[in-house]
Amino acid sequence: MTSMSSSARPLLNRRLAEFGTTIFAEMSALAVRTGAINLGQGFPDTDGPEEIREAAVRALRDGRGNQYPPGPGVPELRAAVAGHQLSRYGLSYDPDTEVLVTAGATEAIAAALLALLEPGDEVVALEPYYDSYAACVAMAGGTRVPVTLRPHEGAFRLDLDELRDAVTDRTRLLLLNTPHNPTGTVLTRQELAAIAELAVERDLLVVTDEVYEHLVFDTAEHIPLASFPGMRERTVTIGSAGKTFSFTGWKVGWVTAAPALLTAVRSAKQYLTYVASGPFQYAVAEALALPESYFAAYRADMEAKRDLLAAGLAEAGFGVYRPAGTYFVTTDIRPLGVSDGFAFCRSLPERAGVVAVPNAVFYDHREEGAPFVRFAFCKQASVLEEAVRRLKAAAG
Repeated sequence: MTSMSSSARPLLNRRLAEFGTTIFAEMSALAVRTGAINLGQGFPDTDGPEEIREAAVRALRDGRGNQYPPGPGVPELRAAVAGHQLSRYGLSYDPDTEVLVTAGATEAIAAALLALLEPGDEVVALEPYYDSYAACVAMAGGTRVPVTLRPHEGAFRLDLDELRDAVTDRTRLLLLNTPHNPTGTVLTRQELAAIAELAVERDLLVVTDEVYEHLVFDTAEHIPLASFPGMRERTVTIGSAGKTFSFTGWKVGWVTAAPALLTAVRSAKQYLTYVASGPFQYAVAEALALPESYFAAYRADMEAKRDLLAAGLAEAGFGVYRPAGTYFVTTDIRPLGVSDGFAFCRSLPERAGVVAVPNAVFYDHREEGAPFVRFAFCKQASVLEEAVRRLKAAAG
């Protein structure tokens, strides 16, 4: 066996060289090692509805989905997704030509970007952004152009002039996320209308990640970008069962888009996982048909947990940005006398027995995100109460 010479090129594709182990893997390992409460990674600590779990068991036992499901997804789920978009938002999609089931939203993002980008294309994305966005743009050979959401009057806000200025002749695509992880911002109707006008004016494609669509609080509302004039034919909308039904391990996501766009995304997706999550697709089809009372109760439960954690973090001395959506709270650690989120999060498990995530990992402009730290509140109330008690004790 020939050993590699020291002059050999690096093993990892240079497009991925800047991406090491994800921060979620690092912080979750730290939680396990220290026995700390993990408020870093965004997964619930209880399962979703029992009847949906039983639907998955029933599908397994009945032999539905145990072999390869159809490439676009099982017909029942595609019909359920189309029904969801129509009943909630008045958006009509053909289950056969305009709905694609994916291995979670993460694969949907990857397939969309790999399908729609050529090397050198620019992608304008809202910063901070979920870490897979940057990696998928890189894998597609694109260039990411961040537009930074900045704190203003207690929330992170989009500067529409900055967004417009970021678009050049090389811009192919806008990559949006609302409700927004990690900041909890929910783009308003006026902001979305301005984004739609820009996309139409500059003939841009848009990929919009709407996995937290059912987690909007207070007076915020979720409005799909595809519902604005001129947007249906240029927008790839991404949804997910994991965040809405608390079965993140099932990895069932979906894309809705006009036929030509969907065909392009499916062309890339078929060479990623091909298909996934067979029996779970049948269960998610049933989940999407749950009564409105389920969605309302889920939202109310998460809103109460948001309030519990946000209040506790404020009492522990953090600057708190109260989220209008998602299940994350972004905090500012400068009131605690520190400003390096990485160092803070790496020492927090030992000091306080709690794990959080530094927002700087979601920024190209690391200095912009340096003092911000994200906590997840999709946990049992008793767990959040104990985390708050530990943080207050550590703050002295």
